[in-house]
Formats: sequence, C-alpha cells, structure tokens
Amino acid sequence: MEIIGHLLDGFATSFEPLNFGLLVLGCTVGLFVGALPGLGSVNGVAILLPVTFFVPPTGAIIFLAAIYYGAMFGGAISSIMLGIPGASTAVATTFDGRPLAMKGLAHIALVAAATASFIGGTISVFLFTLFAPPLAEFALRFGPAENFALMVVAFATFIGLSGDDIPKTIFSILIGLVLSAVGLDIISGNPRLIFFDLPGFYKGISFIVLAIGIYGIGEILWTLDSSKGKVEIAQHKVSFRAVLSALVDLRKTWRTILGCSFLGYFVGILPAAGATPGSLMAYGMTKSMSKHPERYGKGEVNGVVAPEAANNAASTGAMLPMLTLGIPGSPTTAILLGGMIIWGLEPGPLLFITNQDFIWGLISSLYSANLFTLIINLAFIPLFIWVLRTPFAILAPIIFVLSLVGGFAPANSMHDVWMILLFGVAGYLLRKLNYPMAPAVLAIVLGPLAEKYFRQAMIISHGDPLTFVERPISAIFMFVAAVMVAYPVIATIRRRNATAARAAAAAGDAPVDGAPR
Repeated sequence: MEIIGHLLDGFATSFEPLNFGLLVLGCTVGLFVGALPGLGSVNGVAILLPVTFFVPPTGAIIFLAAIYYGAMFGGAISSIMLGIPGASTAVATTFDGRPLAMKGLAHIALVAAATASFIGGTISVFLFTLFAPPLAEFALRFGPAENFALMVVAFATFIGLSGDDIPKTIFSILIGLVLSAVGLDIISGNPRLIFFDLPGFYKGISFIVLAIGIYGIGEILWTLDSSKGKVEIAQHKVSFRAVLSALVDLRKTWRTILGCSFLGYFVGILPAAGATPGSLMAYGMTKSMSKHPERYGKGEVNGVVAPEAANNAASTGAMLPMLTLGIPGSPTTAILLGGMIIWGLEPGPLLFITNQDFIWGLISSLYSANLFTLIINLAFIPLFIWVLRTPFAILAPIIFVLSLVGGFAPANSMHDVWMILLFGVAGYLLRKLNYPMAPAVLAIVLGPLAEKYFRQAMIISHGDPLTFVERPISAIFMFVAAVMVAYPVIATIRRRNATAARAAAAAGDAPVDGAPR
C-alpha cells in the first residue's frame, strides 16, 4: 500500500501543468528525434540537456525521460519506412519491419512496433516500481566474466538460428568483430587495423556508419538491381479500421511481447549493457524458438514486436542502476546522470529516501510517457504511410541524402561519409552472395563490449580462461551458448544423414542395367 501511495503522489507531481507540458513536448520531440537516422536518444537528450537548466529538477528529468522514451519509439519509424535504423536500438526492427512495409503492410509494422514498445515499457516500469532495490543488488553480481558470457549468448543466438548457413553466419560475425577492433587498443592505447594510415580510423568504425551504409545505401542499390530500374511502389492505404484490425491481430503475439519485455528489462539493468544488446538478443531468441524461423527476415510480425518490446523495456531497466547505484546502464542514462549531478542530486539508495518527490514523479511520468507516445505514434501513422507512397525516383535521393547527413552529423567527419558509401557497396555485394548482414551488425555493436569484458576478466583472473566456467552465472550463460550453437549443427548433420539414407534406399530400389525389378 505504501508503494501505491507514493505512486499516486508521483502522478500528482507529474500532472502539474509545467511537468505535464514538458512530458507531452518531450514525447513528441523524442519521437521525431528517434526517427531521424543518425540521431537517436543519446544525441537528442545531449542536445536538449541545456534546456532543462531553466526548469526545476523534477520537470527536467521528466522532460529528458520523455525524450528518451519517445526516441525509443521513434527509432522504429525510419527502420520500417526507409529501411534505415534510427539508432542502434532499432536495427533489429529493420529485419522484418522493412519487408512488411515493402509488402504494403507498413501500418501493421508501425502498429506492432508502437504497441509492443508501449507494453514493454509499461511492464518494465511496473517491475521498476516493485523490485528496484533487489534487482539493483542482483545486477551488482555481474562482473566482467558474467557480462562477457552474456555477450557470447547473443552471438550464439544468431549462429543458432542461421539454419544451414552457419559458415556464412560465422563469417559475417567475424567480419563485424574485425571492424569493431579498428582504432586504439583499449588497454595499451596502441593503434590497430589503421588501414592505409588514414587518421579517420583512429576513432574506430561507428555502428551508425556501418548500419546506415548497409541498410540505407545498400538497400537502394539492392532495390535498383532487383527491380532492373523499374521500381513499383505499393499504394499503401490506411484507415482507422485498418489500424484497429492490426491492433486486434496483435493478440497472437502476446507471448513474444511478454517474454521479450522481461528479457529486455533484465539486460537493461546490467551496467553498460543498454537496449541494443537486449533488442538483438530478443530478436534472435524469438526466431530460434519459433516453429517457422524461415518466415523471419521476410516480414514476420513477431520479428517486429520482439526487438521493440525489448528495447523499450531495457531503456527503463537502464535507469535502475543509474538511480539506485549511480552507475549508468546505457549511454543515454549516462547523460541523464550528468544532468542529475548538475541539478544537485546525488544518485544512490538514499535518493529514494531524501528526494521522494523527484523519484516518484519520474516513475509516474514513465507510465504517462508510454501512453502519450503510443497515442502520438498511432495518430501519425497516416503521415508515415504517406512517405511510402512517394515515387522511388524521389524517395531514393531523399534516403541517400538522409544517409549521408545521418552519418556525417554525429562526428562531423567526411571520413564517415566515405565509409558509408563503401559499406553500402560491400553490403550490396554480400547480399548478392546471400551472406546475412544482421550478424555483422550485431558483432560491431557488441564487439567492443565483449572485448572489454573479456580482457577485464582475463586481467582479474591472471589469464585463467576457466574463470568463465568457474563462476555460476557465467557458467550457465556459457552452457546456454554452447547448446544454442550445437543444436543446429547436430540437426543439420542428422538432416543430411537422413537425406543420404533416403537417396541410398531409392538407389537400392532402382533397376540395375535396365533389368526389370
């Protein structure tokens, strides 16, 4: 009952005129910030942080948290409509969201993404309300070994769902890991893989550069090639009845949404993990557990709701270590943490005692932000659909320009622009050769994290690799990863043996030298 009382007080705070106005404004701004390729929640919150110095701390955190939530919703928009991830958290949404849009079912993908984001966010806020202190304490048990084992599970997920293309999937992951190693060594600071001694490689290869190149430029080249220059744009039409029907059909995905919400929240509370690993793992887990994994990547609704439920749940989970421990759970919460310090608030367990108005105002605003972002998102679906009705001759140059601007803006570097063009051509060629691109994107996102945790664990254990199986939590994760890799390998061998046995049996029944049977 005490929690309910605090929550009601928090709603009273968040619905004060100033705070409510900042909430709605933050949701709207965040939605469009997230939809712009190359921006995302990190840049949006960072750019608008100075605005909060003119309002009280409670209103400031409500405004920034609303931008955070809106951007998590908005990242799916460009993924579905243009095939360009708005941020790393929305890259998995591209895998099935874009194919649905190309089939003329963009409204289904947008409704699925918005609804899954809303449910995932609401579940995570509910868990945040009830279990903040114990979950924060459990997250502290995760050291470098456990975090590295979790990254291994993420890689194993993509290997496990690759079917007969395991070698190509492994090759794609290795390419991504090589690209993630470009730059300065995290321990010694020595340069490595600085191709042609170009100074632009010293800062490494950004995920945004790779993703925009592959899914922006590469998509244009693929569309032009596959259509032989004659691109037909589906005449998308949407009505209130179509949106309502899409909402009703989402009942079939409730298990996926619930499971991925819990998974995303759990990954989100791990310090320095964030929503990107959560969304990628949710997509991989959903596909590997599906009865029809062959439908994924071709326009499967579950492939949209899984990452969207997970990344929104993870975004709330990432706030937990920030508020209770003072440890940011994601890059965006690191900026929020800096803002709290500027406002004179010290994150930690005492924050829940000394600043209850601030904490419960924030928690209640997350419920409200979820609801208002869902309403705003659904209301703008006709506008998003209108984008797809634009002739490809007009849309392609717009996508091309957005891709280059989205790659240039974060670092103001022409080096990144040239890399986008290079990755676009490489992505197109690899797609022609039927190499999966998703594992490479996963590797360049998780590669730096995996390397950091691996090397930290090796330093702590004095170079003993058994540290990953001696610790109970990491041992469980490593076992799960081994099973996920071994199962499809064994299944493939058994399937080939069965095929060979049937062929041998058929050959044995065939007539010899034309003799009758």
